Amino acid sequence: MRFIKASLFFIFLLFTFSFSNAQLLEPKDEFTHADTLRGSNGPGRNWWDVLKYDIHVKFNLEDSTISGWNEIEFKVTDASIPITSVHGNLTRSMQIDLQDPLILDSVLVHHAGLENIITKQKFSKEGNAYFINLIGCKLLTKIKNPVIKIYYHGKPTIALRPPWDGGVIWKRDKNKNPFISIACEGLGASVWYPCKDIQSDEPDSAEMHITIPENLECVGNGRFRGKTNNIDGTATYNWAVTSPINNYNIIPYIGKYAHFSEVYKGEAGDLDMDYWVLDYNLEKAKEHFKDAPKMMQAFEYWFGPYPFYADGYKLVEAPHLGMEHQSAIAYGNAYKKGYLGMDRSTSGFGSKFDYIIVHESGHEWFGNNITSKDAADMWVHESFTSYSETLFTEYYYGKEAADQYVRGWRREISNDKLIIGIYGVNKEGSGDMYSKGANMIHTIRQVINDDSLFRQILRGLNKTFYHQTVNGKDVEDYISRESKIDFSKVFDQYLRTTDIPTLEYKLSGNKLQYRYTTCIKGFNLPLKIYFKGAKWINPAENWQTLIEEGAAGFSVDPNFYINTKKVD
Repeated sequence: MRFIKASLFFIFLLFTFSFSNAQLLEPKDEFTHADTLRGSNGPGRNWWDVLKYDIHVKFNLEDSTISGWNEIEFKVTDASIPITSVHGNLTRSMQIDLQDPLILDSVLVHHAGLENIITKQKFSKEGNAYFINLIGCKLLTKIKNPVIKIYYHGKPTIALRPPWDGGVIWKRDKNKNPFISIACEGLGASVWYPCKDIQSDEPDSAEMHITIPENLECVGNGRFRGKTNNIDGTATYNWAVTSPINNYNIIPYIGKYAHFSEVYKGEAGDLDMDYWVLDYNLEKAKEHFKDAPKMMQAFEYWFGPYPFYADGYKLVEAPHLGMEHQSAIAYGNAYKKGYLGMDRSTSGFGSKFDYIIVHESGHEWFGNNITSKDAADMWVHESFTSYSETLFTEYYYGKEAADQYVRGWRREISNDKLIIGIYGVNKEGSGDMYSKGANMIHTIRQVINDDSLFRQILRGLNKTFYHQTVNGKDVEDYISRESKIDFSKVFDQYLRTTDIPTLEYKLSGNKLQYRYTTCIKGFNLPLKIYFKGAKWINPAENWQTLIEEGAAGFSVDPNFYINTKKVD
């Protein structure tokens, strides 16, 4: 009976793991106009830039509804966008995203600085996109920071398998207390508040004012700005971030929380590290969360200073496995080492640290500090963050341990779809962006063959693209430029094809012949081999010959992610 239970549990874990690297968006072969509205910087978006979100939301636990408003401060970035006439009034169309079944009630525009003119705006709806007719929009170009205030209400989408399917999570802890949060990467933040739901435009700052029953607590991104007790038995919790933040990272956590903290002496000074856990897990968390400062030490070494000193670092217990919510990392790994207690790398080293603490915190550098403009380039987030686990392993357990760890992930690579998704339709690529992407970076590191330079490149990425959104090509070009090695064909091979290069070779005594197959034209990955000692070769599509006196055996350094095939 024990064997049967253990086997069923193992099967369950494997099933769970299959989702952990899965796409956060449903796969699609065809795309609609709605996908374009969601994923592209179209005419309702391309003339304005978000400066700040000021979100006010009441969570109604009795019927799982929410209601409130979002004030969006913005600036006009392109005054040349065509202005149309509606019933004699000049208007400019602004796209605001809010997902069904939530309902947009009304829109006000506050023309700050111009006699406090407030106008109620008309709008139309197309799927999950609302188009606001900004009447009197010529005024917008004359003032610094216009504000649009959007009221809404409804019963938001419920997450059925968070964090992968996305939505609001209405759960209870083991003491039957409400335990509520949201996971919306991929699906989009518009699942719970109206916004400009595209990764390429981050607000420069954001506030959350969350109203809940007064016997609960709310934790949010950034710094706590106080609590207001209301006369109806509710309380409003105020949180604010002062750094740019992508939409899907703005998340409240609601529950019966306990809190403890420490100050980390980091590269950029004192860093507040706060921990919010369910009250009955407090003592357990104080011991288990020791992986958090260890993570910070390793990642500041490899990547440079934590990018959000102004907002602090938080680890917050969540009603799902985990997510990289900026300055408020969601934690749900059941206080176990590895991934829910398992070492997915099968190297033995994955059981020495908490996977969720390390991986999700790694996103603070890759994903939150450096954010891809388009979901198609999510490999920038996931490949580097997956490799951060390898770097954490190396920092504490040595290089050989790290090599074993990253190579162990190859067993999960499918090579069935491209890592880069489809641009302009909110479509990310294959889940291979995790394990295959990490092994691509590991392979590039071998070619650079200078760990000091490799570390300098990682730190340089975070400094050069500090608090910025990027295209994947920006990252590719930076690595080639700083390493002084043209990796363009290497990136094309691993990101834009599903073929893994194969080194075919013939061996006869002291004569070695070799060439690349199953690769793109011009593929030029140098290889470290062992053929009477270690040496470097530069295979191409044509056969090449190497003769070494007295040579016998032959092998390729296993840290290069390629296939090998001996032929006659």
